[in-house]
Amino acid sequence: MTSAVPPTGTGPLARREARLAWGLLMPTIAIVSAVVLLPLLAIFWISFKPIGLADLRPPAPVVREALRGSDENLRLEYRIRNSSRDEALSGVSLADVLPEGVTVARADERCVFAGQAFSCDLGDLEGGGRGEVEIFVAVAGDKEAAEAAAEASEPAVTGKGRNILTNFEFSLENFARIFDGREFWGVLGVTVFYTVFGTVGALVFGLFAAMLLNKEFRGQGILRGLYLFPYVAPVIAVAFAWIILFDPFSGSANALLKQMGVTEGSINFFGERPLALIMVTVFEIWRYFPLSFLFILARMQSIDTDMYEAADMDGASPFQKFWYLSLPQLLGILSVLFLLRFIWTFNKFDDIFLLTGGNAGTRTLTVNVYEQAFAVSNIGAGAAVAVVIFCCLILFSIFFFKYVSREEGL
Repeated sequence: MTSAVPPTGTGPLARREARLAWGLLMPTIAIVSAVVLLPLLAIFWISFKPIGLADLRPPAPVVREALRGSDENLRLEYRIRNSSRDEALSGVSLADVLPEGVTVARADERCVFAGQAFSCDLGDLEGGGRGEVEIFVAVAGDKEAAEAAAEASEPAVTGKGRNILTNFEFSLENFARIFDGREFWGVLGVTVFYTVFGTVGALVFGLFAAMLLNKEFRGQGILRGLYLFPYVAPVIAVAFAWIILFDPFSGSANALLKQMGVTEGSINFFGERPLALIMVTVFEIWRYFPLSFLFILARMQSIDTDMYEAADMDGASPFQKFWYLSLPQLLGILSVLFLLRFIWTFNKFDDIFLLTGGNAGTRTLTVNVYEQAFAVSNIGAGAAVAVVIFCCLILFSIFFFKYVSREEGL
C-alpha cells in the first residue's frame, strides 16, 4: 500500500512560500502601479474627453474684494466670476466678516447679516459668468486701515459645478479630430522614417565600431571611452553644438562646403525639407550608436576564439567569418537592442524639439503630443495622440515577439 504524495508545489510549505513571495512583491507592484499604471490609465481617461488646459482645474467661483468710493458713497465691492468658461456653477454663496470699525449703511438684498458676519446667496453663474455684491458702509476711524483690512481678508465663496475631467461622460471627438486631419498620416510617416532609420543606423554603426575596437592595440581604452562621448554628453549641449555647426550663416559645415566647391550658396540643414528630417535622423544615429557599440562589443568579447582559428585554417575570408560565425552569435543582443532602440526612438521628443522644434517636416507623434496639449491647449487631443503612440508600440512589440525574435528565449 502506497501513501498518496501531494503534487509538487501544492503542499502547505509551497503555499506559505508563495504567500511570502507575493508579500515581498507587493511593494514593488504598488510602486509600479503608482508610477506607471495610474498615469497610463489617466491618459486613457483624458483621451476620451474633449478638455482643454483650463479644464484640468475644476470649475469654482473666484472672488475679489475691494473698498471703493468716497466717504458719502463708500462701499465694499465683491466681484465674483466663474473660473470655467463652459461649465455653470450652482448654489454660489459668499461669506465674509466686516473689518473692525466698519458698519453697514445699506446692503445688498441677497445678503443676511449676523453682527459683523454676513452671507450672500448669489444663485447660479453661467460658464464665464460674473456677479457683483455691493455693501455700502461707514468707517469709524482710519479709512486706509479699513481698506487694508478689507483687502487682506479672505471671503469664503462656494459653488458646485460639473467637472468634465472626473465625470463619466466620454466621447470619441479627440480621436475623430486626429484621424480626420490630413496632417496626422504625414506625422505618422515622419515618425516611422525617423524611428526605423534611426534604430537601424544606430545598430549598424554600433556593430561597425565594435568590430573595429575588438582588436588589441595601443590606446584602445582611450578610444573606447571617446566613442561613448555622444551618448553621455548632455543632450542640450550636443544639440546646440550641431545647430551652430550647421548654421546656414556662420556654421563651419557651410563654410567648408563652399571652400571645397561643393556648393555655391549656404544650405539650411535644419530648415529645409527633406534635409531637416535626414539631419535629425543622422543626429539620432550619431548620439545613440555608442549604446549599441557597448553591448555588441561586450558580446563579441565573450565569443570563443577557437572557431575563428579553425576558420582561418580552412581559409575562410573575413566576411565569411563575420557572416557565418560572428553574426549568428550576435543575433540575440541585436534583437534586444533593436527592440529597445525602436521603442525609445519612437518616444523620442527632446532631440527633435531642440534641433528643429518640429518644423521643416520633422514633426513626429511625440512633438504632436506637445503641440496639441500645450501649444493649442487641447489636453484631450494630446492624450489621444499619446494613446495612439502606446497602441503603435504595443502592436510593434507583439509583432516583434511573435515573428522576429527567435534568439536566446525572447
